Amino acid sequence: MPATDPHAAAEPRSGDHAPLPAGLRLGPVHLTVADVDRSVAWYQRSLGLRVHSNEPDGAALGDGAEAVIVLHEDPQARPAGRHAGLYHYALLYPSRIELARGAVRLRETHTAIQGASDHGTHEAIYLPDPDGIGIELAADRAREHWPSFEEEFARGGPRPLQFADLLVTVDGEALPAAVGAGLRIGHVHLHVGGIAAALGFYRDVLGFEQQALLPTAAFVSAGGYHHHLGLNVWKGEGVGPEPPHTAGLDHWTVQLPAVADVETVLARVERAGLAVSSDTGAFELADPWGIRLRFEPAAAAA
Repeated sequence: MPATDPHAAAEPRSGDHAPLPAGLRLGPVHLTVADVDRSVAWYQRSLGLRVHSNEPDGAALGDGAEAVIVLHEDPQARPAGRHAGLYHYALLYPSRIELARGAVRLRETHTAIQGASDHGTHEAIYLPDPDGIGIELAADRAREHWPSFEEEFARGGPRPLQFADLLVTVDGEALPAAVGAGLRIGHVHLHVGGIAAALGFYRDVLGFEQQALLPTAAFVSAGGYHHHLGLNVWKGEGVGPEPPHTAGLDHWTVQLPAVADVETVLARVERAGLAVSSDTGAFELADPWGIRLRFEPAAAAA
């Protein structure tokens, strides 16, 4: 994460309700792409994802047990511009070795990357998909080794990823044909039009807990995780919603441990006067910039 005044991270959450359950996890991200066949081929080749389903206008891919991305085709989709929407989503590997295998796959398929960082809490590689949608490939360090935000600030923020040290963990092994079990969505990072308004929605209404607050970004999570959601104004203060036919995020998914947890969040969303679309045990809503998210019980993923 970027660094700034560490004392800003202590700003209190103003909601009058309990935070989201510590057992929260993120479900699949739904993406709008211009050409499903092109995207499926790229995700298989460059990231080793397994195809769970593939229809003419959409596909789901993951580790073979659970989908992590769902693709929706819009032939008119164009790359994102200067507006709110997705900055990147993180594919979280279950181990550092699996991230190393992912890095080897990128090398062997000559897939271009945009950068790589060591955040202390996790190591990360950044790259775009064929539509320019931002992806982070990440692996967490053991939680007991995570630096605090203050410690991250003191050391000057993220350091370059040490690729040689990462790759030596799989030196000499044959690259598996596809990604291993346990790949999940680790976090979603959004461009928004204002940090205060974003925290008012995601922290004060929905119940994410603030982990860090910077002049141009904020990070929130459940259960003390480093971040399930990043929010930034790097496209500019006051940017509006994304226009129709934009490649990027259709919606993202929050999975809570039980139906009762979903109902608790739904009740406070309704008390806040926000519009929702609900079905059995789940609901969807949009943030102030029209970015949609779905709450569902984790059992819905089974």
